[in-house]
Amino acid sequence: MEPSTSTDTQKVRNKRPSKLTAFLTSRKIAPYVFVTPFVISFLLLFLYPMIQAFVMSFQQVLPGQTTFIGFDNYERLLNPTFYRALLNTSVYVLFTVLILVAAPVVLAVFLNSKLLKFKNFFRASLFVPALTSVIVAGVIFRMMFGESDSAVANEVLGFFGISPIEWRYGSISGMFLMVLLASWRWMGVNILYFLAGLQNVSDELYEAADIDGANPIQKFFYVTLPSLKPVIIFVSTISIINGFRMFEESFVFWQANSPGNIGLTVVGYIYQEGISQNDMGFGAAIGVVLMLIIFIVSIIQLKFVGAFKED
Repeated sequence: MEPSTSTDTQKVRNKRPSKLTAFLTSRKIAPYVFVTPFVISFLLLFLYPMIQAFVMSFQQVLPGQTTFIGFDNYERLLNPTFYRALLNTSVYVLFTVLILVAAPVVLAVFLNSKLLKFKNFFRASLFVPALTSVIVAGVIFRMMFGESDSAVANEVLGFFGISPIEWRYGSISGMFLMVLLASWRWMGVNILYFLAGLQNVSDELYEAADIDGANPIQKFFYVTLPSLKPVIIFVSTISIINGFRMFEESFVFWQANSPGNIGLTVVGYIYQEGISQNDMGFGAAIGVVLMLIIFIVSIIQLKFVGAFKED
């Protein structure tokens, strides 16, 4: 029996985890092991480039030559082109936030209704645009909103007796195109956020509202919206950030240049100066200012909606 006992003991020893494995899987160390990939990616892909961009914003960067020029790049920002880019971006953010928060809430409530048939079909249909390449979508939109009388949008206007519009050559119509493309593209994603939030709304709240005699509109404003407040804060925050970072919606309509800068955004101005003109220092300065604007606007928005309150 002794040889058998010795063999079993050896097998148990072989199955025991090594000291390294036991150390990494311990309760004190395991959480740090799991967050290490995120920390490394954050340091390499976000913090380091951000610091480099900040340093570069005080430099004149030429091929093979870097010169420290102080705040000259920031002083150059005080020009009409940057003001126009900032105005365009701010208007775009305002409209996209209003549309991409209000409309998805209402549509999510309808899609969550027990009375609606073919729910999965409508959900999939609304989400498909998020899977479509923005370049492909931009080409389609340019064809639909072309300048010719035979373009789809102009034919619709002609049906109502309205003269054709040169959509990409007017400041109002150009902004309309960018907002429309962004709304079409991201509507389904935000609807999914709100649908997920609606799953956490207790049926008891609606039953209590029914007992009190509340109609559907009252239940929407006094039960649904308050319950969706965390989701609304999240969606509005990411919509603001993505709005200030917008580039593709402008690029697909006008590439690098739009008439009178009607489609120029802050990120488009970075591309125009930093990449096209090879002025990396000035482009970095624009990026730093954009980062500060996003940070300040996001903090104000979160403070306004009460996201920092303890309750």
